[in-house]
Amino acid sequence: MRPPMARIFIASPALRSANNGNWQTANRWFRFLRPDYQVSLDAEWPPADQRHEPPACLIALHARRSAPSIARFAEACPDRPRIVVLTGTDLYRDIRVDESARRSLDLATHLVVLQEEGLAEMTAAYRAKCRVIYQSAPARKTDIPSTRRCRTFDVVLVGHMRAEKDPRTPMRALERLPDDSRVRLIHIGRALEDEYRLAAQALQEKAWPTVQRYVWYEGLPHGATLRRIANADAMVISSVMEGGANVIIEAVNAGVPVLASRIAGNIGMLGRDYDGYFPPGDDGALAALLDRASRDSAFLTALQQQCARRAPLFAPAMEHAAVVSLVRDALAQASR
Repeated sequence: MRPPMARIFIASPALRSANNGNWQTANRWFRFLRPDYQVSLDAEWPPADQRHEPPACLIALHARRSAPSIARFAEACPDRPRIVVLTGTDLYRDIRVDESARRSLDLATHLVVLQEEGLAEMTAAYRAKCRVIYQSAPARKTDIPSTRRCRTFDVVLVGHMRAEKDPRTPMRALERLPDDSRVRLIHIGRALEDEYRLAAQALQEKAWPTVQRYVWYEGLPHGATLRRIANADAMVISSVMEGGANVIIEAVNAGVPVLASRIAGNIGMLGRDYDGYFPPGDDGALAALLDRASRDSAFLTALQQQCARRAPLFAPAMEHAAVVSLVRDALAQASR
């Protein structure tokens, strides 16, 4: 008879309603582990309706936001593994300035970063218990005919509007494009502050010289967002802080080239020699990059080829195997 499956708890401060990168990561890991373990997923541990003994292992996304769960689990189960996944602002801001985030690193038995450049943020002691696990997305191709691409050059921007995502830089870049530009920015994400909502509404209502340059979808289901990405000519990610963006993977695995701010989190995803970077916050440089990509097919093809070389890192089978191996090793280490 098969022995009972060990229980795993995933603490994710972002749940389904957030529809953001942290939720997508937590949900994928839940699905990866479910065949071999009894897996629960909630915003914090212990959940309000806790009915079981503590799990054999805690996986917590975000060192600062999950700090209370990590501390409670360490106190209740000091001999059980605590895996802390550093997902973005915690890696590139919080562990430098926030005591609770640093405490999470100390309490973790295992650490995870989502791209290779994240290791540079760690001390030697933290690197010794850290693994790189790239996120993944299924391969996807466009479902629209090539004839549609004649009038507009569609660039998709995905992410809820907040300071870390810097949505104003691509908005300003649209204003700098030549009058005959075919670039159309398709922006998917909620405005989390009034200033972004007002800016988005103004751009949508503006009369442009040729094509309508800005289209805003305040909220789309994940499946619809993936279709918009696959049907785009390019993606832009303008963030000033990223741990390892899901949207880059979704674009790369759809064969869509990425125009990315040159920050550590994006470099760790696309490689140090990638040609599609622009300085963070530089709307002039982004406008020039958008204009070149829309007019220079050889440049766009070169970016696609560079992205394709990174695609094997983002295969679902790779992430699945890495997550299962991490949990298996953590449990085995705890049992010794």
